[in-house]
Amino acid sequence: MYVHVFSSNLSFKPYNTKKMKQIKATFAAFALLAISASAFAGGGKANGKYAVNTAQSNLVWKAEKVTGKHDGTVKLSGGEITVANDKLVAGSFTIDMTTMAVVDIKDANMNGKLLGHLKSDDFFSVDKHKTATFVITSVTPASQAGSYTVKGNLTIKGITKPIEFPAAIIMDGKTLKATATITVDRTQFDIRYGSKSFFESIGDKAIYDDFIIELQLVANTK
Repeated sequence: MYVHVFSSNLSFKPYNTKKMKQIKATFAAFALLAISASAFAGGGKANGKYAVNTAQSNLVWKAEKVTGKHDGTVKLSGGEITVANDKLVAGSFTIDMTTMAVVDIKDANMNGKLLGHLKSDDFFSVDKHKTATFVITSVTPASQAGSYTVKGNLTIKGITKPIEFPAAIIMDGKTLKATATITVDRTQFDIRYGSKSFFESIGDKAIYDDFIIELQLVANTK
């Protein structure tokens, strides 16, 4: 039997009810599968390990003395962060001290002199201690969203001391980003050159005990 619509020459066969039910059932199954996959991808909490992206991460150091200040860079050579239920629970990082650079002095000769002095036994003894490390012991959420207090053990020149600092941490899919400003007392790591804490009569040649590390960290899921 054919059904004519508006007396036109076009005609339509009646629906096959059984076939339509099969099509609807198949469509419903695909829709349910798609919704489930979407919920799993968007609703699951972050877990696993993140490898530090050394190319995209930056460490800037800043030091001051009575008569001025200097700043430069040093590079991370590796690191790993562990996340469980959207929380950063562990991490370890290695700093390549041989990559230390001075950026504020443009004169090549003066730049080389300062860099050589910083790498000498008066400061970081880079020939003997080519790396420094930091190991996280705890990460505690602060009152402001995305802000945390990070505690851990910093090792410089083979000497390990506990430090803590505030950090901003963002986890976005497969990427983790963190920024922090870290204050380090160099005298705790047997770096006493020019320290008024040990040489009271040094006058305006004194170099302040604290130096600053500004961290921009990028890590990706392994």
